[in-house]
Amino acid sequence: MTQLTGRPIMGVPGELGGRPVPADLLTGVRTALVGLAAVGVPVLGLWVITPYADDGAAGATRLAAALWLLGHGAPVLRGPSEAPLSVTPLLLGVLAVVRLYRAGAALERRRGLRSRWGGPVALWSGYCAVAVGVALHCAGAGLFRSRLLLDVPVVAVVAGAAVAAGVRSADRDARAHPVLDALFDRLPPPYRPVGGAAAVRAAALAAGAGLVAAGGVLVAVSAVLAAAAGGGRGAALLGGGPAAVAGLVLLAVALLPNAVVWGAAYALGTGFAVGSGTAVAPAGTALGPLPEFPLLALLPAEGPGGWRWAALLLPVLAGVVPTLLLGRAALRAEEPWPPAATAVAGLAAALLTGAGAAALGWLSGGALAAERMARLGPVPWWTGLAAAGWVALTAVPGVLLVRHLAQGAPDLAGLARRSALRLRAGAYAAVLRLSGHRAPVDRTDGADGADGADRTDRADVG
Repeated sequence: MTQLTGRPIMGVPGELGGRPVPADLLTGVRTALVGLAAVGVPVLGLWVITPYADDGAAGATRLAAALWLLGHGAPVLRGPSEAPLSVTPLLLGVLAVVRLYRAGAALERRRGLRSRWGGPVALWSGYCAVAVGVALHCAGAGLFRSRLLLDVPVVAVVAGAAVAAGVRSADRDARAHPVLDALFDRLPPPYRPVGGAAAVRAAALAAGAGLVAAGGVLVAVSAVLAAAAGGGRGAALLGGGPAAVAGLVLLAVALLPNAVVWGAAYALGTGFAVGSGTAVAPAGTALGPLPEFPLLALLPAEGPGGWRWAALLLPVLAGVVPTLLLGRAALRAEEPWPPAATAVAGLAAALLTGAGAAALGWLSGGALAAERMARLGPVPWWTGLAAAGWVALTAVPGVLLVRHLAQGAPDLAGLARRSALRLRAGAYAAVLRLSGHRAPVDRTDGADGADGADRTDRADVG
């Protein structure tokens, strides 16, 4: 009786040591509903406090459904002209992927003797069932309209990838880096970084984190400069009332990761667009009429780059950490990498970073409407090439230098230790001379230099 009242009935272990499939199905439904609530509660709250709202509660729930679909990368149509809206709020997407990833990992840890994919498929099915309901609710006439045959498959692909990644992360029998290991195994021995897949992946993640940090720095600097200038283009936003301002702020927070990715593209030199025929890059900025939105108020003024070329230093700094990681891993591996293999590892990390930058550039951009606002964000392939080039320019020669210095590190450490001992013995001798005692004998060059110097100092002081 205690077991039945202390846990949900659907969570009781089945005959094969794991939870029954309906429980995993409900887990998928709950995961989707939690994400939908995270979007719907603020939207409904703003609708409640908005005086004389144009739409009823159904319009607010349709807006929440559209935002939930957009967070998964599923495009929707806006207005009676059915203008495409495909800019993905990356913050909503990250939250959805993290929830699915954790749910998949939890299922894998407690699957017992069931087949590996029984529970995850049920989890994915439950999530997709909610996606079908959300798309149907948003498919009718209104300000935002979904397309069932397009949006549901996009959500299904994102959910399946996130669940599969979570399952694989919790599977101890899975090979850690199968693709990289297979590629490295095909290389000739002088160019093969043996056991270097984990180090290459860590270096690529470090480089990507550095580029994202560079984008965040540029966004923060732009915000400070805009505040110092007195608001500029964003000052008119304060006249829309508390509910309008709160809605714009929440939307800006959801799109803040997009702005960080755009800032990273700016630091790489490729820049981004905020409409057809526009460009925002260190070389210069060309803007046309822009909608009133907080993040767009942070764009640099039109004109040539000037001092903004200094942003190109940030990708160089982002390549320092992966350089150190790979340079040290080259000598710490079971089979130390030759110089050619070390350079190959740096190049592989650069290519992985470029692939990630291209993916983020594609996800962060899209369209806000037809015609002029049909193109926003960086060009994905150009951003990926720039990221790979900057990281390769820093990492490939850097890892060879770090490897060379790490090879001589023990000798340098011994030299530093002996120099410190000589300085200490000299200081003791100077103090004893000033006090009238006999200076000690310098024995720091011997094998037991430190102990000999200490014993001599103690004898002289005595």
